[in-house]
Amino acid sequence: MSRENILFAIIGLLLGFIVGFMFASSMSQKAALQPAAAGTQGLPANHPAIADQNATESQESFAEVQADIAKARNEPQNFEAQFKAALLNYRIQRFDQAIVYLLKANQLKPTDYRTVVFLGLVNLDAEHYEQAEKWYRAAIKMKSDDVMVLAGLAAATLGKGDAKAAEDAIAKLEKASPNSEDLPNFKSRLASLKAGK
Repeated sequence: MSRENILFAIIGLLLGFIVGFMFASSMSQKAALQPAAAGTQGLPANHPAIADQNATESQESFAEVQADIAKARNEPQNFEAQFKAALLNYRIQRFDQAIVYLLKANQLKPTDYRTVVFLGLVNLDAEHYEQAEKWYRAAIKMKSDDVMVLAGLAAATLGKGDAKAAEDAIAKLEKASPNSEDLPNFKSRLASLKAGK
């Protein structure tokens, strides 16, 4: 088999994986989301929307995805292109690549709250807890009462294993939203962390 044939086979496999993943993701989102649900599965309840997750977006063709990522590479000063490339990489769980595009977007618009929050979320999902904490704290400086950011901060500090910071974050979350459905879980995890489990 020639080198070109191997390359085409690899590209074909990647295309099949990405299209299959996007289809499966679309199907699982439709099944998981209830009409009354306000949050996104896997995120704390009421987390700010990262992007519109309707079915037409999740069915973008591989060529469109490639074009969007190429646009971000070719237009490094285009904030929206950077953000969209980050979102596309996040959807296929390429967290480190998503972070690269988000950092570029943040350089272009340092005060864009959506980007700062997304940096916290992606770092949290990538288990880069210190970085997630940093970005969530930056978001809190911009908007101190965002319950979902406070929940993200609590998750990051718990993931990092910092009981004192986690306790402070949970206290802030409880003050902002005493009825938050995330509080019992966070308090339980904090108790385990303090007990050394």
